[in-house]
Amino acid sequence: MKKSWRLSMWIAIMLFSVLLSLNHLYAVVQADGDGKTVYVIPVKDTVERGMSSFLERTTSEAEENGADHILFEVDTPGGRVDAAGEIGEIFQDLEIPNSAFVTNRAYSAGSYIALNADEIYMKPTATMGASGVINSDGTAADKKAQSAWISSMVAAAEANGRDPLYARAMADPDVDLSDYGAGKGEFLTLGPTEAEEVGYAEGIVDDRNELLSVLGLSDATIVEENPTTSENIARFLTNPVVIPILLSIASIGLVVELYSPGFGIPGTMGLLALVLFFYGHIVAGLAGYEAIILLVLGIGLVIAEFFLPGGIAGIAGVVAIVSSLMLSSADLGHMAMSIGIALIVTIIVSIILFKTLGMEKGFFRHIILNDSTSSDLGYVSSVNRLELIGMEGTTLTPLRPAGTADFNGERLDVVTEGGFVDRDQPVVIKKTEGSRIVVREKN
Repeated sequence: MKKSWRLSMWIAIMLFSVLLSLNHLYAVVQADGDGKTVYVIPVKDTVERGMSSFLERTTSEAEENGADHILFEVDTPGGRVDAAGEIGEIFQDLEIPNSAFVTNRAYSAGSYIALNADEIYMKPTATMGASGVINSDGTAADKKAQSAWISSMVAAAEANGRDPLYARAMADPDVDLSDYGAGKGEFLTLGPTEAEEVGYAEGIVDDRNELLSVLGLSDATIVEENPTTSENIARFLTNPVVIPILLSIASIGLVVELYSPGFGIPGTMGLLALVLFFYGHIVAGLAGYEAIILLVLGIGLVIAEFFLPGGIAGIAGVVAIVSSLMLSSADLGHMAMSIGIALIVTIIVSIILFKTLGMEKGFFRHIILNDSTSSDLGYVSSVNRLELIGMEGTTLTPLRPAGTADFNGERLDVVTEGGFVDRDQPVVIKKTEGSRIVVREKN
């Protein structure tokens, strides 16, 4: 068991080290050019904290390397509002001229990101808008969250000299813009022609080369940024759908390990799931090593609970583990929901294991008594001698209240109902309770 445990820990540590090393590897593709430099940065797929970290890194590199222009190629269905807010701040702080090129779609958080760029260009088939804010379960967000999001959309439009009415209509279904296919109760979505008409697009272009020509940057050196391997992994691991899955695998794996002899595949899977969870959150800038320390401390306390009485170590361990997960979260509400899902799944799996395997398996055999007593093994319980009730005898010793009495030549240990009886006094047996014989002095 110790050898398996060491092997599993070695695998987990090595995987974590390899993944962290990938964070320093990235590829920059350059094209020949003369004079100016343009950084091309993709804004693709779901908007989450991994994307925010990627954009912060790449825009910082563009500024440090003296880029003349940044071109954001946008194609996203939207995503997390908090991540979009961070990306909006990154765009607002840029001192380099920049453009958003909507190649396919810029929905929800994607439209907010595009509105924070200095200029917006769209492909002939691209669309932008449909920016209503919803919860992770697909239901409409509360009025407070909706109001804050609408204000953010309006502010982004105004900051770049655009009519805020259309930004509001993208996020507020109460705005009636029937002329653009968004009557009351619907969110506004703009095609390229409509966007250009209302000032939400500076132009319509077929591809990047045409856009660079429009910007007067056809001869510029192109630096094409792409997410590193570690950033791609982190973006996947911090996806709101993936987080509860990882936590469920981790908790199920460790619980199943308790039912298994030694330390094997279930425990290894549980540890690797935790490694992947924290790796993704560290690369995304959501967690620090203090969260990992807290997690290790928590697991240690939970293990110690099996050997220490009182329950304090176990409670402290659970609190430490939950705290480490919360410290790694960008959204406490979503993390609490993810932990809840993992807990429910683990309870269901545990019940199944109780029914199918029994707690005598694996680790529990060390802490649960499995020995049974039966007549087949020679165990005989105390006999309740009911035939003695009513029998008369004489005390051989004082009963205070226990002592010895003689009943037809048989010496028996007896006890009175509470009083004292002197030696050589007549007594009668009133009841028997196993080996306990209760007598009363005979008047």
